[in-house]
Amino acid sequence: MAKKIIFTGGGSAGHVTPNLALIARLKKDWAVTYIGSKSGIERELVEGQGIPYKAISSGKLRRYFDVKNFKDPFKVAAGVLQAYAIIHRIKPDLIFSKGGFVSVPVVIAGWLNRVPIYIHESDITPGLANKIAIRFASKLFVTFEEAGAHLPKDKVVHTGAPIRERLFEGRADKGLQFLGFQTGKPVLLIMGGSLGAKKINEVVHEALPELLKTYQVVHLCGKGNVVPELENEQGYRQFEYVNQELPDVMAAAAIILSRAGSNAIFEFLALKKPMILVPLPLRASRGDQILNARSFKQKGYCEVLDNDALTEAQLIETLNRLYRDRYDYIDRMAAAKHATSGLQNILDWIQRA
Repeated sequence: MAKKIIFTGGGSAGHVTPNLALIARLKKDWAVTYIGSKSGIERELVEGQGIPYKAISSGKLRRYFDVKNFKDPFKVAAGVLQAYAIIHRIKPDLIFSKGGFVSVPVVIAGWLNRVPIYIHESDITPGLANKIAIRFASKLFVTFEEAGAHLPKDKVVHTGAPIRERLFEGRADKGLQFLGFQTGKPVLLIMGGSLGAKKINEVVHEALPELLKTYQVVHLCGKGNVVPELENEQGYRQFEYVNQELPDVMAAAAIILSRAGSNAIFEFLALKKPMILVPLPLRASRGDQILNARSFKQKGYCEVLDNDALTEAQLIETLNRLYRDRYDYIDRMAAAKHATSGLQNILDWIQRA
């Protein structure tokens, strides 16, 4: 009889895609179920893969004052009861959580059902959801080795990042064909995360005439951020989001401009793509992307630009320098430990459960 595993995590693509990487390998031998929110991005991504999906109530956990803070604890409590019933019925051998607010009631319900719980933390310091969930976990897998200094030593295992295997199957020629780009001119890939990045988008649009002299530009600008006036710009393609074609698009890219979400930058590292990172500023985050970018900069994998100080001239100069020195970055990335082994490391732990 196949073992059973429940996955949880959501709120952003970064809390879902690592789970999907693991599920792709496990679903042949394990009975997989996913518990997520009723309307989060995880539902669309998971159901699109044909994975059984159970929706529960989920409240957001905030570090700041909001009138919703008075209502959301009741949503979390309802989510715990709903998750408890699902887990009690399925009786899984293991629960794997990637974080995000929806994971908290699932982890608590799993602990109440006495199911072993594995958590993966992508960043150097844990988010609020994982801070709560850690106390209920059996094991805590981390992407960054530095993360161990902030977490319980008896639970931490440095595995690296679970990279989606399909990214390694990308073909540059198919990417160029999909984009309608020519060979012989470098491709600049711009990614702001699943929700886009307002500041990056604005500066890229300002710099576009100059950028197109040197690069062909593919711009993943986020939902609702496509600019109709630029649809027919020669050498420029914009999309809200790319899914099936992403491996080919990434294979075609010579260099990348991106936010500094952990999952994304470790994918760039594994694919040996020189990158410029523009982390979210403190006013818009807990500072996790700043720490991620600083770690990669210290290791020589990237260049880092400040979001608030970002200018057209600075962006162009840094991109040109990165492209000029790209092979130096590629050599350093080729020697990176745990760049491509995170998926197998985590699978080995799951198989032993």
